[in-house]
Amino acid sequence: RPTVFPSVPRLFEKIEAAVRAGLEDERGVRGHVVNWSLGVGARASSRRRSGRRLPPSLPLELALADRLVLGKVRARLGGQLRHAISGGAPLGLETAEFFHSLGILVLEGYGLTECTTGATFNLPDSYRFGTVGRPLPGVEVALAADGEVLVRGENVFSGYFRDDEATREALTEDGWLRTGDIGTLDADGFLAITDRKKDIIVTAGGKNVSPQNIEAALKASRYISEALVIGDRRPYLVALRCPNPDEAQKAAQTDEEVQALIQRVVDEVNASRGAVEQVRRFAILSRPFSAEASELTPTLKVRRQVAEQHFRQEIDALYARRA
Repeated sequence: RPTVFPSVPRLFEKIEAAVRAGLEDERGVRGHVVNWSLGVGARASSRRRSGRRLPPSLPLELALADRLVLGKVRARLGGQLRHAISGGAPLGLETAEFFHSLGILVLEGYGLTECTTGATFNLPDSYRFGTVGRPLPGVEVALAADGEVLVRGENVFSGYFRDDEATREALTEDGWLRTGDIGTLDADGFLAITDRKKDIIVTAGGKNVSPQNIEAALKASRYISEALVIGDRRPYLVALRCPNPDEAQKAAQTDEEVQALIQRVVDEVNASRGAVEQVRRFAILSRPFSAEASELTPTLKVRRQVAEQHFRQEIDALYARRA
């Protein structure tokens, strides 16, 4: 029965997928009640995030929705959760919005070991979904010309032990830490991380693509547990998919049906993106990425180079097919 729950985005995504699957399986009157309750929660969340007051009828609807559905979901997480905290990787906007519609505020922060973990953070009374918050007291954040996030403050380390070359690469002469992350700063000082600098895909046509945004959109589906987008120096994007076996088996019985199911998810994601960001081919892997194979970090992020090396045959086959 935790009151404060810090974790990584992958776990929040798994909880979201499990909750959505359970709620979406409801049929008849119960299904209508679930959909209505989620809609009420989403409307209340939207108004609260924008700083607008709730209209007179909405608190009554929210109280009923909370009693019928939303409160029961929170009870599955112990019922006493005050703060959920996400870090280690970008949290998908849809995931943050979903939890908030249930009455759970997930606060996202950002930092590196080299800046004593914390640099920016969303607060209960000052948050913006899709960002990692504002700089903590005593911390400065800026963007380099190429969009790389720079951090300066007393929390920034003085250098790597007995490694002057690495220290010079990490720190500027005036004390800014080069984080290696690409981000944006809005007018109110909220920082959003869009990708790792080294992970940006540059296609054969010279277009820059952020793979994490596409991967997050794909993983928002209950049928996909993991996704890796590939396309660096290639003519178009492809992806490796690890389906969620429990959910995929409910909707598809054969390999062909699973393929069609995943294709529908891809088509939905592609529909809102330009041609350069669309996934043209995908492969369904026979096993999920694993930490044992060094394909996942301790915070469950995919090690791209390792995964690409282990599944090189599947990737080459995707590009061997005619576009």
